[in-house]
Amino acid sequence: MSLDSTWFSEPHELAGSAISFRIKRKLAEEQTPFQKIEVYETTDWGNLMVIDGCVMLTTRDNFLYHEMIAHPVLFTHTSPKRVVIIGGGDCGTLREVLKHREVESVVQCDIDERVTRLAEQYFPELCDSNSDPRAKLMFDDGIAYMKSLDAESIDVVIVDSTDPIGPAEGLFNEAFYQSCLRALRPGGILVQQSESPLVHMELTKAMRNAMKNAGFAHLRTLPFPQPCYPTGWWSATMARKHLDLNTFRERGAATKQFPTKYYNADTHKAALAMPNFLGDFLGE
Repeated sequence: MSLDSTWFSEPHELAGSAISFRIKRKLAEEQTPFQKIEVYETTDWGNLMVIDGCVMLTTRDNFLYHEMIAHPVLFTHTSPKRVVIIGGGDCGTLREVLKHREVESVVQCDIDERVTRLAEQYFPELCDSNSDPRAKLMFDDGIAYMKSLDAESIDVVIVDSTDPIGPAEGLFNEAFYQSCLRALRPGGILVQQSESPLVHMELTKAMRNAMKNAGFAHLRTLPFPQPCYPTGWWSATMARKHLDLNTFRERGAATKQFPTKYYNADTHKAALAMPNFLGDFLGE
């Protein structure tokens, strides 16, 4: 059965599949200097943001991604005080990071200000923490920003990017990871969204190899559910020079004083359990 114009559909050529959302109306459409952004109102998933034809987030399920790219890395670090988010223009990851009271400052550097302004309008719940005094929103080139940081000046780098095409392409290579490693303090951690563990394994493996070549010795790829993305499954990869990533502040996660919808100590432990097919492919 073919879908009509009351549906937004994103085909996934690599997966040989597509994902569709029934829509009520288009709320916004802009061609920025960097990308095309669209926002739709759906019948069942709240609002939907699309960039260059690819689904970025929905009101209904964005918490999965934002929580899993933020909380595992912050509870793995012993004391995350200074955090940098590269990308993350919808501000959902920023909101999750700022739930951690020990975090003293967060810089979010996204190249396209319009993503943030549209999020403020159509996903205001994600932008609740934008005025937090610990937060600084920058709209600039994240690659250049990482190069400009002082050595050993931050604790965590979160790369909350789009797919490795267009503006985000330079965020998936060895040179960028070297900049991240240089900026991290001893014990610091990089985490980056690493695509679908089911259909993007080659890309995930290439990312991990680039991280290793840049000097990160310890890696962990954490799969988690994400219904609005290809195959309904996504992942985040953590990288560290020293100390493994197999343990975390489990008691802190279990007794956290802030709400989450998905993340808890048990879902963190579950994400550390590598599926056999992915572990075999990655050599873990």
